[in-house]
Amino acid sequence: MFDLRDLYQQVIVDHNKSPRNFGKLEHYNHEADGYNPLCGDKLHIYLDLDEQGRIADVSFEGEGCAISVASASLMTEAMKGRSMQEMQAMFEAFQQMVTADIAEAPDDDTLGKLAVLAGVREFPSRIKCATLCWHTLKAATEDSGKVVKTE
Repeated sequence: MFDLRDLYQQVIVDHNKSPRNFGKLEHYNHEADGYNPLCGDKLHIYLDLDEQGRIADVSFEGEGCAISVASASLMTEAMKGRSMQEMQAMFEAFQQMVTADIAEAPDDDTLGKLAVLAGVREFPSRIKCATLCWHTLKAATEDSGKVVKTE
């Protein structure tokens, strides 16, 4: 019998092995670093915001566990063309999803493909792996200059 979890795992493995939007953007106007000291995930986000404050392009570099890389890959795909308000809403929806009760269904309408990462809530130590890219993206929009740490 087909198990939806198998599909989710396949998507995560695919995005880990072939991450989308991996590499330095040629043109960017915001950037930030993220670090997860628990498992050693390191991430650098490159962000190009247009004059209207929309995400024209976004990419990442770094290394980390499969969850961290897949999350960054899926996030960058989902963020292109989004306004800062949309980015913030998705940030909050993602945070809520990964910290919700295991039985609670993810908000597929808001999160789309990102919902495949709902399974990390079964492993609390992996939540920081999945959210590192989101906190780093947020730091890039704020130009804080500080390394984001998920401790």
